[in-house]
Amino acid sequence: MDRSQKADAVAELTQVFNEVGVVVVTRNLGLTVDQSTDLRGKMREVGATYKVAKNRLAKLALKDTDYTGLEEFLSGPTALAWSEDPVAAAKAAVDFAKSNDKLEIVGGSMGSQVLDEAGIKALASMPSLDELRGTIVGLVNAPATKIAQVATAPANKLARVFGAYAASEAA
Repeated sequence: MDRSQKADAVAELTQVFNEVGVVVVTRNLGLTVDQSTDLRGKMREVGATYKVAKNRLAKLALKDTDYTGLEEFLSGPTALAWSEDPVAAAKAAVDFAKSNDKLEIVGGSMGSQVLDEAGIKALASMPSLDELRGTIVGLVNAPATKIAQVATAPANKLARVFGAYAASEAA
């Protein structure tokens, strides 16, 4: 990489750190190209990004962002996963690490809150933003459904009484 390419990489990472909701730092312990491609695909499915970045350039990009606490995790063969949804990148990384021992979760950060490996795993166990939205919509719709059932219940009972009375007279 020449100097201009490094400057572009730092600018790109700085922009990422200013826009995302979570950054997860992973350690690559010998992932093959196929495994790395599979991991990137799983990240894309949930709206996250996975990228191997030079530690020195990533440390430069961290300056003047909320993610300055990540510097302690950037040593050795590391890669970064990030997403706007605070749960998506953590969930995808942790799920992949469960099935592949060549990927290690080192830590991460959610804004200025630095998380260790246990914190990232706890974050991954939370429901995603879309799941929470679905739950809220279900909770909002439930009272309306119950009101409709209560309002129609007397009419249904009355109809059954008339039906039973008609059936008894016909017999």
